[in-house]
Amino acid sequence: MCSVPRETVPPYPHPSGARPPQIPRELVPRHVAIVMDGNGRWANARGLPRVEGHRAGEASLLDVVAGAIEIGVQHVSAYAFSTENWSRSPEEVRFLMGFNRDVLRRRRDLMDSWGVRVRWAGRRPRLWRSVIAELETAERQTVGNTTCTLTMCVNYGGRAEIADAAQAIAREVAAGRLKPERVTEKTVQKYLDEPDLPDVDLFLRSSGEQRISNFMLWQSAYAEMVFLEEAWPDVDRRHLWRAVETYARRDRRYGGAVDVPAAT
Repeated sequence: MCSVPRETVPPYPHPSGARPPQIPRELVPRHVAIVMDGNGRWANARGLPRVEGHRAGEASLLDVVAGAIEIGVQHVSAYAFSTENWSRSPEEVRFLMGFNRDVLRRRRDLMDSWGVRVRWAGRRPRLWRSVIAELETAERQTVGNTTCTLTMCVNYGGRAEIADAAQAIAREVAAGRLKPERVTEKTVQKYLDEPDLPDVDLFLRSSGEQRISNFMLWQSAYAEMVFLEEAWPDVDRRHLWRAVETYARRDRRYGGAVDVPAAT
């Protein structure tokens, strides 16, 4: 089912009146992957249960998506629930399942009005059917939108994604539909969760941790990394814009190099 083309509305402005920096379009990252880290620590530092940090982080995600639209980022991938998060307490897992479901339900129409296409990457097994239903409803409702794509990574893991792709390729080889020597990087890409998702240009993580935590391993092969000290609930679009400015100053060589002799 395709959405009927219609006019979209711009995101709400930042309360401070801040506007995005003027950056040449070719220097704006096409795809930003975000690890929304520090929710639990943010809450605990304020004497609150960990789940209150997750609640506070909802507004940060909305504001960052708004900022992505304003500065021209075309794809945002958000690490909402990892395959490793099942190891958390049953109470926190139940909260996160219900929270992800309810965020999609609450914010689907707003994202749609902004022209955001919502997509889902991740595994079905173990995931609540009600969460899957909300993800698929959001995908159907927003399928025709082109302003920005928000990929919600729920029950997602980078290694799991690559392993699933390898299994699918192995089945094709066993069935005689694919020759082993014909398997290339493009073949693997074809069997990823979202095959048409472009490579990550900017990898952004909050809360001071400097690791990728099994997120977008294949897609982030040449991503530029920016790590924020702020916990996720304290992040807004201005942090994204500063990260984009940092990205625009980076020299991306993709393994190549050019000799620049020192001046004499």
